[in-house]
This record gives sequence, structure tokens and C-alpha cells, in this order.
Amino acid sequence: MHTAVDGARVPIRMWADPASVEQAALRQLTNVANLPWVHGLAVMPDVHYGKGATVGSVIAMRDAVSPAAVGVDIGCGMSAVRTSLTAADLPDDLSGLRRRIESAVPVGFDMHRTPVPAATVPGLGGWDRFWAGFGDLHPGVQKLRDRARAQVGSLGGGNHFIEVCLEQGGADHGRVWLMLHSGSRGIGNELAKRHIDIAQRLPHNADLPDRDLAVFVAGTPEMEAYRRDLFWAQDYAARNRATMMALVRRALAATVPGTRFDEAISCHHNYVAEERYDDVDVLVTRKGAIRAGRGDLGIIPGSMGTGSYIVRGLGNESSFLSASHGAGRRMSRTRARKTFSADDLAEQTAGVECRKDAGVVDEIPAAYKDIDSVIAAQTDLVEVVAHLKQVVCVKG
Repeated sequence: MHTAVDGARVPIRMWADPASVEQAALRQLTNVANLPWVHGLAVMPDVHYGKGATVGSVIAMRDAVSPAAVGVDIGCGMSAVRTSLTAADLPDDLSGLRRRIESAVPVGFDMHRTPVPAATVPGLGGWDRFWAGFGDLHPGVQKLRDRARAQVGSLGGGNHFIEVCLEQGGADHGRVWLMLHSGSRGIGNELAKRHIDIAQRLPHNADLPDRDLAVFVAGTPEMEAYRRDLFWAQDYAARNRATMMALVRRALAATVPGTRFDEAISCHHNYVAEERYDDVDVLVTRKGAIRAGRGDLGIIPGSMGTGSYIVRGLGNESSFLSASHGAGRRMSRTRARKTFSADDLAEQTAGVECRKDAGVVDEIPAAYKDIDSVIAAQTDLVEVVAHLKQVVCVKG
């Protein structure tokens, strides 16, 4: 259940212990709750400090949206697919499967040499219409079309990952799942930065407590331009994940011929949606949060050594039909690199076929909150469908 924190225009509904939230994040939440356009604010149990708005916040605004509150990885999210395999079907040495996935999906700054053919992603149409919309995007990104095409089906870096997981407990114990986390790659970042800059220069944002909370308001050309680019980038992110999942499925089927796959579960967790609450039409920004309407399937991952959860939404309107997007960081990347070594990473990812070098120490499990505690804090938002534990983790 949530705790209501006062001291703002609207209550701050928190599914986290306020005493456990760093002061900088609490100030951000108060700043958001005092914006004149805000209809409501919900805070997830994985909340932590972010740029402008905290990660793990759900902001419902009337006739306005803050591009920095959405973030620069527009449409970032998760996809997961259950397979017909069990643990016994996988090879004893998983390094070959990891190499196959890394060969199929570019990671970090890499991209495909030529765009992945649309036919690689069965069931996902509309590509011609989608790419025709590129010409309507912000003029500053028009030269990036070829790069954007080549990055469809690529992972990126940071906390993005591809995993092979095993279901834990229950009738399907040991069932193999595929899971991945990525967003709108370079093109989403470029669009976001340009619109954030435009918003910060608008006169109505001059007196905000934090310039990163600058908003676009309804009925203006700046808002219409942002909405157009925003929804295109969210579609790009979904198509990027679908393409990656098709490539990862192919890699697994090449390793274990005859593998069958269920329908994918997919959810954004950095995005904007048009929704209605309290008989009011609002724009809901989920920054590090998933939609958890009644029956909605979602994915809440932990860190690279701890496992993840498939969940089903319970439709709690107090959270604006939302739930957390993951475990959430408990320390910055810089602090994690100063605190832990590659040996620590190897110890904390024992049993997982993954990178264990200094380049990914900032993703060490100890830098994240405990995923089981995060799940336990939102039993009124979601119910657990499956608990997964990774055995392969690919990172950029």
C-alpha cells in the first residue's frame, strides 16, 4: 500500500518508504508535485534520483508534458518470450549460445552493417508507413535516417541486456525464457535532446524550480511537434525490441533445433500515454514504470545476477495503473565503479554466463536494490506470474 506525502499541490503517493529515498530524489518529487499542470504523482518502490524527474515516477499532467521527465531513451522497455525448452535442453556449456547471441545482435555503440530485413520479424507490419514518418521528424535528425535504420535490432549499452532465463518454482520450474531490455537507441536520444532544449527556452518555463522540468503545453506547435516525434520514437523502440527478439530466437533455435516460442510480452517503461483518471484526460509519463492495468502482463527485471519477474497488473488507479520497472539503482554508476572490482562482479554473477570485466562493474548486482523487496512493496499493484533467474546475460 502507498504512503501519502504532503507539502505539495497534489499528494505524492509513494510505494516506497519515504525515509529510504535520498533527499535529492524527494526534492525532485516535491518540485514535480508543485507544477501547475500536475494532476497527480505516484512513486514506485524502485524510485531513485534522475534528471529532472526521479526514475520510478508516474506523472499525470493536464494539457502538458515534460520531455525531460520522459527521459532521453524514449520508449525504453522490456520484452520476454517463454520457450518450449527446459533447462535440460540447453547445452552444459552456455558460452557458445552467448557468442551466437552477441554475433546476431550488435551491442554497445555497434549497429548492423545493413538494416535487418522486415521479413525477419514475422507478424510486425507497417514498416513502410513507419519509415515514411521519418521525414516529418525534427529537421535536426534528418541526416540520421541511415543510422537509425542500421540500429534497429541493436542493444546499446548501460543497463540494457539480453538474457536466457529459467523459470523458478511451480509447474513450469526450469522452463527457458528469453528476455531483453532496450529502447529507441541513438535516434530517440537525439529527438529527446532537441525537444528538451526547445522546452527550456519557452517563456512559460522561465520560473520553474528545475529547468529540467520544462513542459510543452497543449495547443502549441511545440507540443504538437514533440508528440509527433515522441510517439514515433516509442514505436521505434518497440520495433527495435521485436527485431532483437526475432534475432535472439533464431540464435536459440540454431543452438537447440525445434525450439518453439510463445507470444512475446512487451512493455515500455519510459514513455507517455493518453489516459483518463477522475474524469480528467491526462498525459501520463511513466519514467521507470510500467503500465499495470487489470490483466496487463509486464516485466520487472532485477540486476544481472539476481533474476526477474513476469507480473500481471491489478488495475490500481491510485498508482495511475502503474508498477515499478525494475529493482532500481541504490548507488550511482560512478560510486559502483569506485566501490567494487571485477572480482566482486564475478562473485556476484556466479553461475551466469556473462561479461565479468571492469567495463560492466557499474552494473554489479550490489549497485541495485533488492528485487524481491521491490516486488513485495507493490502487491496491491501486480501479482507475480513467473519468477525467472538468468543463466546467460549479454550486455553492451
